[in-house]
Order: sequence, then structure tokens, then C-alpha cells
Amino acid sequence: MSKNSSNKIVVPEAKEAMNKFKMEAANEVGVNLKQGYNGYLTSRQAGSVGGQMVKKMIEAYENSIK
Repeated sequence: MSKNSSNKIVVPEAKEAMNKFKMEAANEVGVNLKQGYNGYLTSRQAGSVGGQMVKKMIEAYENSIK
């Protein structure tokens, strides 16, 4: 079984910044992430982290076009 993931960072240099962003979003929604594998998270926890990240990206975009 091949590993086909669409979650690839287009700019490899941004990987550390994305990890930091993910940790900040997780902290804001009360999900305890650790570096590396976080497969123990429930779907709800993972979704809340991703949702918080999207919310912050939309806010940043909206602020940039004002």
C-alpha cells in the first residue's frame, strides 16, 4: 500500500513554521499535542485543531485586505 498524502508542504522551509502554528492552534482549543506522533487524538480533537488553524488563516487574510 503506497502512502499517498495530499498534506504536503509546498515550501519545505515552511515546515517548522507550520508545526509552530499547529501547536499554537492546539493550545488555543485545549488539545495537548506533542512533537511527533499524535495518533492518540480523537477525530474531534484533530478536527478542532484543524478548524482553529483555518479560522486563524481566514482572519489573517481578512485583516490583510482591509
